[in-house]
Amino acid sequence: MTYPKLSLTDWRRTRDTLHGYCKLLGGVRRSSSPRQRHWSHVTLQVAAEGLTTTPVPAHAAVFELRLDLVGHRLQIAGSRGEVPGVEITGQSTSDFLEAIVSGLSDLGLTVDPDFADFADEQPGEWDRAAIERFWSGLVQIDSVFKAFKGGQRLETSPVQLFPHHLDLALSWYSGRLVPDQDPQDEDAADEQMTFGFSTGDNTIADPYFYATAYPEPPGFVGSDLPAEGYWQQDGFSGAVLTYSELVTAQEPDILLRRFLDMAHDGGASRMT
Repeated sequence: MTYPKLSLTDWRRTRDTLHGYCKLLGGVRRSSSPRQRHWSHVTLQVAAEGLTTTPVPAHAAVFELRLDLVGHRLQIAGSRGEVPGVEITGQSTSDFLEAIVSGLSDLGLTVDPDFADFADEQPGEWDRAAIERFWSGLVQIDSVFKAFKGGQRLETSPVQLFPHHLDLALSWYSGRLVPDQDPQDEDAADEQMTFGFSTGDNTIADPYFYATAYPEPPGFVGSDLPAEGYWQQDGFSGAVLTYSELVTAQEPDILLRRFLDMAHDGGASRMT
C-alpha cells in the first residue's frame, strides 16, 4: 500500500474545517455520554466510511453521528431510525450543529452541548480531493495502530481520534501509579505512553507520528529509533517520525510499526 502526500500547506483550510466538525461531534458525544477514563467519552473512531461517535446514549435510545469522508455527508442514525444525510460543503460549525440538532429532533432525540463553543458562523472550505487523500492515509494508519495495540499484553486504550488536536492515538498503561499523584486522577496518576498521528500543528508544521512517555523516564529520549525517526524536545518531548517518510518508504507499514515498537521498548523498558 502507498500513502498519499498530505502536506498541510496544501489543505490547511479544509483540515481546519474538518477539525471544527470533529470537535463538534466530540462535544455532542461528551454532552450525552457518561464519563470514561482518559477522556474516551469525547473521542471519535474510524469507521468503514469515515469517523463516528459510536453509539451515544439518549435516555431509552441511542444515536450515532458519522462524518462520511467517502460520500462527503453527515449521517445521523439512531435506534429509532435514520434521517437523510446532509451534504458536507464546508458549512460553518454553527450550521453543522443546527443540522445535527434538527436531524436528532426528527428522531425524537435532543442533545445539549455547549452551543457557545460552536457558534462560529464563518464558512469553511471542503476540498473533496484533499479529504479523500487524508482518509486514504488514515485508514492505513488506523490498521497499523490496531495491529500494534494487538501486540500489547498490558492495558491499552482504543485507537481513537481526539478532536481537540485532531490526532489519532492510543495509550499504553504499565499498571503502576505515579508516586505523589492523586490516584483518583487517572490522567496524572497512571504511568503511560501515548502513540499518535497528527496532521500538523504549531510545533511541527506537517503530519507526523509521535510517541511520548509519562512520567518520562531517564534515558527514554535518545533511545533507539529507526534511522528515519528523531527525538523532539521543542514544544514537547518525544519520538517523532514524519508522515512524509511513509510516502517515500518502500514498506511504509513496516516502517511505522518499527517506529511504534522501538519507541515503546525505549519507554516501557525504562519505567519502574
